[in-house]
Amino acid sequence: MALTTLVKISNVTNLSDARYCAGMGVDMLGFSMDAESTDYVEPKKFEEIKSWVAGVQIVGETTSIDPEVIEQLLDVYQPDVLQIDESALLPYLSSFDKPLILRINLSLVTFNQLDTLFSAGPVTADYVLFESTGSVHLDADLKTLLIRIASRNAVLLGTGISADNVHDLLAELPVRGIALSGGDEERPGNKEFGELMDILEAIEEE
Repeated sequence: MALTTLVKISNVTNLSDARYCAGMGVDMLGFSMDAESTDYVEPKKFEEIKSWVAGVQIVGETTSIDPEVIEQLLDVYQPDVLQIDESALLPYLSSFDKPLILRINLSLVTFNQLDTLFSAGPVTADYVLFESTGSVHLDADLKTLLIRIASRNAVLLGTGISADNVHDLLAELPVRGIALSGGDEERPGNKEFGELMDILEAIEEE
């Protein structure tokens, strides 16, 4: 099974999602390492799921801004890739010789903040993931900014995607790939698993 673009699944919480997504040919499966998160996956369960899926990169996701906490999480979980929310940590974490994803929550930043963060040049993360916990409309201004950021960074688009518009978005925006959410329960900004399946089926290679 092959997909037409790179795909990361965020907030995976169970084996059935992980196996289905791996079978569909996604590139990265993300698991929350934060005990306070509703999508938290404890180390034992994480190991179990990891042992069942092959051929995908395992992403450890954290919103922690404490370098010591992140080091401990890396030690316990040993993920292939680390995802963080704080750009100020990138220089420190780049010495760990592990691919990094910088996640930006579009509901929490302004255009000016985004512009400032990316105007100095490419960030030192391997990927920049744009997600949103609220509803974000991919209007012309946001698309223009994303195109500019994507010209210097490997961007993963994780918001505003549906099975109906995924082809148009990929044709319009020079992103490196897309990110979709797993997770058990319905929450604002989270797609149910049915829609995730529809999107993956829409980008299967013929």
